[in-house]
Amino acid sequence: MDNSGFEELFAGAPLMAILRGMGVERSLALSTTAWDLGIDIVELPIQTPEDVEALTVVSAAARERGKVVGAGTVLTPDHIVQAASAGASFTVSPGLDLEIVRASHEAGMLSIPGVATASEVQLALKSGLTWLKAFPASVLGPQWLTAMHGPFPQARFVTTGGMNATNAGQYLDAGASVVAVGTALEDPAQLPLLAGLLGTRSSTAP
Repeated sequence: MDNSGFEELFAGAPLMAILRGMGVERSLALSTTAWDLGIDIVELPIQTPEDVEALTVVSAAARERGKVVGAGTVLTPDHIVQAASAGASFTVSPGLDLEIVRASHEAGMLSIPGVATASEVQLALKSGLTWLKAFPASVLGPQWLTAMHGPFPQARFVTTGGMNATNAGQYLDAGASVVAVGTALEDPAQLPLLAGLLGTRSSTAP
């Protein structure tokens, strides 16, 4: 397995939008906000039929603008089928399930598994997966990233869970390649801060 394709997918951008359970209209509106701001990658977790519908609509809009949308909280083979049918380009899972990663790749989608321990990071890297989701990031803390990069300098972490414009910089400074933000896109006060991060950071940093 190999998910190094995320290097090109994120293309140096340090932020990703994750829109959970927001419905079709709100998901599309916030995706548009993200794209206009310069956040090219959007993830929509799929836990309900409405989530899948939102993913389908946002994926169609993304294609028109040359953007990329992924499916999150992918836990089962059915989720993979739903994600592919809805037009997702990649999948994200909260935990490390190599069968889900393999099935996603076989369906033509890159996949990021979730990790929270050194053992999980080591197993993921051993399996050829360098892009990993640090979850829940706000609980793990930026120090966790610094610690993991000691023995695993090749790992690329996408921090998810409790991220916003005020703490994203701490995680990027600690070694996160990408920070996933959600409701921050609805806060006018945070938009300039997010724009600032986009202008000064690169996801190619370790």
